[in-house]
Amino acid sequence: MGKLSYFPHTEEDVRAMLERIGVNSLDDLFSDVPADFVFKGEYDLPSAMSEQQVRDYFEKLASMNTKLKVFVGQGAYDHYIPSVIPYITGRSEFITAYTPYQCEISQGTLRYIFEWQSMICRLTGMDIANASVYDGPTAAAEAMRMCIACTKKRNSVIVAASLLPNVIDTIRTYARYSGINVIVSEHVAEDVAEGVLDLAGVIVPSVNRYGIVENHAGLAGLVHGAGALLVEYCDPSTLAVLKTPAEWGADIAVGDGQSLGIPLCYGGPYVGFMACRNEFMRKLPGRIVGQTTDAEGRRCFVLTLQAREQHIRREKATSNICSNESLLALWCTVYLSLMGPEGMKRVNELSFDGAHYLYSELMKTGLFEEVFPNAPFINEFVLKPLCPADKLQQALLDGGYFAALQTEEGYVTFCVTEKHSREEIDGLVAIVKEVRI
Repeated sequence: MGKLSYFPHTEEDVRAMLERIGVNSLDDLFSDVPADFVFKGEYDLPSAMSEQQVRDYFEKLASMNTKLKVFVGQGAYDHYIPSVIPYITGRSEFITAYTPYQCEISQGTLRYIFEWQSMICRLTGMDIANASVYDGPTAAAEAMRMCIACTKKRNSVIVAASLLPNVIDTIRTYARYSGINVIVSEHVAEDVAEGVLDLAGVIVPSVNRYGIVENHAGLAGLVHGAGALLVEYCDPSTLAVLKTPAEWGADIAVGDGQSLGIPLCYGGPYVGFMACRNEFMRKLPGRIVGQTTDAEGRRCFVLTLQAREQHIRREKATSNICSNESLLALWCTVYLSLMGPEGMKRVNELSFDGAHYLYSELMKTGLFEEVFPNAPFINEFVLKPLCPADKLQQALLDGGYFAALQTEEGYVTFCVTEKHSREEIDGLVAIVKEVRI
């Protein structure tokens, strides 16, 4: 291996390591892998390219992409992203930072995580928030496990069927390997009132999979009367205009921060959030950054309540989460700082106006039936198409629109954000009018 090798270890390094651990070859490290699963063929790797050839190759691939106007939501929203956000978050001191184990040299990272936690608390109305988790669905799954930990010896969780499908799937995956009984319910309040054995928690959406703003009046009383905790899954952007989880009486608030200025990115990476009431803070997974003063009385930040984490008390840890999505949390923090309360309200107002205009214009085409007439929505809704959904989708794709995503029930979804002009909306409607039943 020469000096220009991509591999950091020389043959001498490898030999020394093998001798130290008592094996003869690198292949011996994989001796536990069943022979049927070991690849024995030749790798079909291309020959080496020059730098210019590599550039040309990837430019050719990039030219195959089609830029579409995104009118789909379902948990990922095409909001406007101020250019200052990627400028700030792309700075080397942020983008190369690792998890802040040493607070003495991580004050910048710890400070913006503290600000992120504070902003999430303000949005949700909760007392405390964690540093972040991987995304919204895993935040919901962690909330389920948190309900089990807080109520002890209880092992059932009711999950609203109106949650996004990927959220339900993730909850089920976590539950499968944790021995938790998950009940997916179409009528949450009724099921809670009827009584569920060993009920630990109930998870409901603020805005459901159909874009409808749900009314949870009285639900918290029912859940608490059953000795369980109430979890609300939220789109944080909408909390600028909707009732907070705290106002609904929820104990835990979770969701995905993607709507706070994070690009769609083909589905990630995104960032989840978790917040709760003070009485449950010691069961909150992930990192918590606290504010304190140093020996000279100066404001500073530390990782606090670390006895909750698995690197301190592994056998009693609340979850397996250690690192966090802090760079994405910074992205959201910059976005919220720029927008402020009034900016967030304006985003929702523009999205609301555009979505309701699109709804009315689509209904005028005669190609749709209402599914939930008079149901309140902000920026996302579903309709029942009277033409083949795949035909509708293809016509929109050909016209430069990603829209009319089909649901399990055969409905199609549309979503409008503040990015979409009246001209773009009219263009979508014009394409729909040309589709034949």
